[in-house]
Amino acid sequence: MVDLSLRQLRIFASVARSGNLGISAEALFLTRGAVSQAIKALEQQLGVALFDRRAQRLVLNTQGRLLLPMAEEMLAREQGMLALFQSGAGATPLRLGASATIGNYLLPRLLAERWPKTWPLPRITLANSHQLQQRLTTFELDLALVESDSLFGELVRHPWREDEMVVLAPAEHPLANRTVGWSQLAGQDWVLREVMSGSREQFDHHLAPKLEEYRVVLELGQLEAVVQAVAAGLGLSLVSNLAAEAALAQGRVARVQLPTPLVRRLSLMHPPGSEHLPQLQRVLTALGTG
Repeated sequence: MVDLSLRQLRIFASVARSGNLGISAEALFLTRGAVSQAIKALEQQLGVALFDRRAQRLVLNTQGRLLLPMAEEMLAREQGMLALFQSGAGATPLRLGASATIGNYLLPRLLAERWPKTWPLPRITLANSHQLQQRLTTFELDLALVESDSLFGELVRHPWREDEMVVLAPAEHPLANRTVGWSQLAGQDWVLREVMSGSREQFDHHLAPKLEEYRVVLELGQLEAVVQAVAAGLGLSLVSNLAAEAALAQGRVARVQLPTPLVRRLSLMHPPGSEHLPQLQRVLTALGTG
């Protein structure tokens, strides 16, 4: 009979994420030799290799990829059992990711108003929607709030809320404060977020196909920088109404009304198995999805 320990699975999951024995040893407060021995013992017990050895890295092979989600589920269940007897500072912080719009304009208020008071604040990672989903697949995050329609099929999705996308123009632009047809948006200069961000995805998939011609004159990685560039007169942009509210109220930019509204879905996503984390269940309930 093969007896697997949670310690082995914890070490395996750490090495799977880092790909490096030394990094995992440091994170787990173990020696490199102890981590190496634990991986070898696990492979011997299962009768299969779990990693391909490539130079200084360990890369999950097919067998390792099969084991990882089961190992993560077991470790999540362990955290759930421990949390039954822990509260407050003793609970394990949730690893929460948020895309730019959500992280800058929604998350601070959500944490202040709706985060369970008995749980520690989460460890937050801000990145674009594609990067967050990648980190979920490697179990670097427990939960992510994303603004993308291009979702990784292996992840669990909870539809959350809707978010209107608006076209911004410099305050003195000829199209400012007007309702326009698609042809009037053709030939314009555009300031956009980087490729694979949620805002850029909306432009590429839903707006650009309706324009016969357009020029992307500037790509920026921060929403506020995009709004500032529009205010400076560099071009139009497509951003979340949440990101545009302050600049619109101050008159620094103006809205261009589209022929039809453009609304996207914001989602909460997590890896399969993470639903056993009690923190995640509490957060899903607090945010109206549980």
